[in-house]
Amino acid sequence: MASAQTALPYLTRTISAAAYANGSGVAAAGPGAPNRRTSLSSFPPSSRSASQMSQNSRPSRSPQHPPTGAPSDPNRTSDPPSSKSKTASTGTAISSQHSSLSGGGPRGYNADARPRRKLRSQYPAGRRQNHVEYILVASFDIDRGPVMEHQYPVAITGDEHMLAELMLPDQAHVRNQDWTIFFLHKESNDEDADLWQWQKEERRNRRRRKHERAAGIVHEYEDDGSGESDLDSQDTPDDELESDDEPKGGEGPPLVYVLNLVNTKQDKTAKRGAVVKAMAICTRHPFLHIYKPLLLLALEEYFKSPIPETLAMLYDAVNDMDLSLMPRLSLLERHLLQASENKDLFVEKFEQMIQMRIAEERGDDVNDQPFDASRSPPKRPGIFRSGTKAHIEGQAAYAVPRDTHEFESRVMYKGIPIPIKVPVAIMPETVGDFSIIKLIQNFSDSHAKSPQSFPLHPHLTTNGTYTHPIIVLVNALLTQKRVVFLGHNMPSGEVAEAVLAACALASGGVLRGFIRHAFPYTDLTKVDDLLNVPGFIAGVTNPTFEHHPEWWDVLCDLPSGKIKISSKVEQAQITDGLVYFQQQNPAYANMVNASSSSSSSGSAASDLTGDVAFMNDMLKSVNSRVGERVIRAKWRDWVVKFTRIAAAFEESVFGASALYIGSVDEPGNVNPPDLLGGHGYVWPDETTKAKELAGNVTRIEGWRNTRSYYSYIQDLAQLYTVRPLKELDLHHMHDRLRTQRLTPLQGKEIYLTLSKYVHSYDEICLLLSVAPESHAGLFYIALGLFHKEREVRFRTASLLERIAEHEAGRHWWNALSRFEKLAYIRIKREIELDARNKMEKDGGFSPDVVEKRVS
Repeated sequence: MASAQTALPYLTRTISAAAYANGSGVAAAGPGAPNRRTSLSSFPPSSRSASQMSQNSRPSRSPQHPPTGAPSDPNRTSDPPSSKSKTASTGTAISSQHSSLSGGGPRGYNADARPRRKLRSQYPAGRRQNHVEYILVASFDIDRGPVMEHQYPVAITGDEHMLAELMLPDQAHVRNQDWTIFFLHKESNDEDADLWQWQKEERRNRRRRKHERAAGIVHEYEDDGSGESDLDSQDTPDDELESDDEPKGGEGPPLVYVLNLVNTKQDKTAKRGAVVKAMAICTRHPFLHIYKPLLLLALEEYFKSPIPETLAMLYDAVNDMDLSLMPRLSLLERHLLQASENKDLFVEKFEQMIQMRIAEERGDDVNDQPFDASRSPPKRPGIFRSGTKAHIEGQAAYAVPRDTHEFESRVMYKGIPIPIKVPVAIMPETVGDFSIIKLIQNFSDSHAKSPQSFPLHPHLTTNGTYTHPIIVLVNALLTQKRVVFLGHNMPSGEVAEAVLAACALASGGVLRGFIRHAFPYTDLTKVDDLLNVPGFIAGVTNPTFEHHPEWWDVLCDLPSGKIKISSKVEQAQITDGLVYFQQQNPAYANMVNASSSSSSSGSAASDLTGDVAFMNDMLKSVNSRVGERVIRAKWRDWVVKFTRIAAAFEESVFGASALYIGSVDEPGNVNPPDLLGGHGYVWPDETTKAKELAGNVTRIEGWRNTRSYYSYIQDLAQLYTVRPLKELDLHHMHDRLRTQRLTPLQGKEIYLTLSKYVHSYDEICLLLSVAPESHAGLFYIALGLFHKEREVRFRTASLLERIAEHEAGRHWWNALSRFEKLAYIRIKREIELDARNKMEKDGGFSPDVVEKRVS
């Protein structure tokens, strides 16, 4: 957490997407990676207050699109749909057949049309970075208090006493066992920051060279005549950190996540009759919860042998864990995997990783071509599904996971194989193992028994005095309020899990800026440092915090399930956006504060934001035991909806939005790409739109001056440079099919546009991401099979055929109803019959030859 990240500078809307993504230039650290130092801090070196952010970083009144006269940027360039050729999202040229409806007719799915992305491991063998960087041991001394006993493999400079206090939480001696989680932030003078900046610059340079290659510009240093450039080399330093399709954020080097176990052993020879020791694992991986069973064994061993060799044994064991067969998924693929309950999704990638490993062991040539799901390579002997009889009996050297959401590995500790399951798809702001369902139930049950009344605040009580406590919590996080979770007489591990769940709740895997300012566990001695961090999220167990409302804005009392709004909370300011909306919509001006009036009770009648209906559906799903993954997917949908409504608000009030990067109307473009299907959130009518904007205006205005808002702008700009179909908003088009009653002509335009432009691997992934299984999957797209126009039916069938041949799309196809599949078969027969009749008419072929050619 660095000072430059507590208040990101405002990014003007008049610069290009590449300027958003690149930010300020940094000097490369040179080809040699800097030596690592171990200077760590639990708090940022400095911070900017919320008032400073408001004064210096306030957005301009009228955000604008990039000017049409701006110089072209290779990261932003993409041929408009009206042109005669199409450029792939990463600059790789593909066939122009699908850029025009008359350009050769519909074609099938072509896996070679996807960008040349080699299948690689998330954590390749021989990688430079260890899974675990440090192991710490602390103990409680009756005379000196918390002390640090050992640090392995090197000492962590800085305030060791502070680390020991974090490892030994309050009242730890009254429990036999307790878990804590906390984060360590790199200091500004740490040389690891130079390494991180160098890696960031390298990624930017590789992206630029890739676009130049697509444009036919090849530099001498990129091609030595061997046919393989540095873009294709697998020997790139820190290659495991390279991912062109994932936002890197702009908040500094990755955090160090610390998982800590505290044990109390009764000992009559000790002064207080007990010995308290804590052992912590420090890692860069957000899935730090996988080390829990190892910490349990290692701490028991340390009580027996409190020597550094015990730590060395644990350190070597965890870093020898093999994750090299876990494939790296793109951002779109991770979205699909997280939103799906299918345990076989992307199983082909795991099989291919194993086949590549077997080929390497046998000395065979490994095919570097992209994996084609339409022609899966034959399985070689020795590959079975994990848990099968052959795998259990030892007939399989390698096994494909039973559930592709988790990669199954093991750690050999003292000769004992410890099974480990590592999550394959990790989204931003998701750290550790927590339960959003548990968080929702904790604050919903007490509210259901006795509805809680809140003091009115425009940012927090968006549904009036009886706003649901979970909505109050999410509003507080979105508008960057200071949030404290208090768990008096509770294990600190449960408090830390609540903090992590709240961060994931507000992020939804979409927004950033919560985890870096979160303190899953802290104590009273660090209040002064905590108050220097604007918008913190902290977990505490000391009840003193409850009696100091000036320390927090929202207090979440975990034992009672109650949420309190501080009497000292800063009141919302009257903003330009609020004033402009009321001036432009006088008929709905009185609705802006209607949701915050004392007469509002949070009923459906006054539910302008839709939050009441959403929470009712959420609680119904929780009571139905749908599972954690489904609940997280629903919250992701809520966050995505909020950001899209915020973009619509900015466009409505200011004329343009920083949350939408569309095409630039270049001179000579006859048909602006924005006219193809439109963009943004979809409402049934203008009245519904105005009411929902009026209900959300205060929450949106509170969010527009936060670090998560500015980080989201940067992420969108980075994603735009690699997003397939830059000029089309597939989410908008699918929502129109799902929510609006379209005329046959309107439906025709959408179906033909989807069939015309959705062909490559990434384009189909993008379409599947906006049509998840939780939203009926391909149901609304398959309705095109019943359109009254023959051409629409044929093109929809062609689109579904490409999806069915796709690696992930085949699962969406299998979920279609039998009624729609029968319609598809009928239309395919019509297409084949037309082709047969045309061939007989043009060439006079015999029926046997025609049948062979058609098949």
